[in-house]
Amino acid sequence: MSEINVTPFVDVMLVLLIIFMVTAPMMMQGENVSLPQTTSEALPLEKEPLIVTIDRVQQIFINDYKVALDGLQSKLKKLRKDRSDMEIYLRADKGVPYGTVIRVMSEIKNAGIEKLGMVTEPLKKTKGTGTD
Repeated sequence: MSEINVTPFVDVMLVLLIIFMVTAPMMMQGENVSLPQTTSEALPLEKEPLIVTIDRVQQIFINDYKVALDGLQSKLKKLRKDRSDMEIYLRADKGVPYGTVIRVMSEIKNAGIEKLGMVTEPLKKTKGTGTD
């Protein structure tokens, strides 16, 4: 008989599928922040964005990498060399002072980034009233 037995292959693939289904929700990107809420719709993404995050204790992250406010501009300039048309999304915890957010936005703009978006969460409606 010259046929290949595919049963072990199918068994291995099903086990791998189950492992990936269980571990995928655990692979979350970025830092945990409590985002402000708005009524706007989500924007469609064309490519993987670069996300700058300011967490509750005012630590700054570029995607998952922690950076100081002084070094943010230089790091973004280096990243900008690799990407000609760079977009950045800014996520800031709602408890972060407004001045800190503006300083980070200023550093981003001074790095030559023209496209800067703010990340928010949709407002949650209460039942029956149609308002918050």
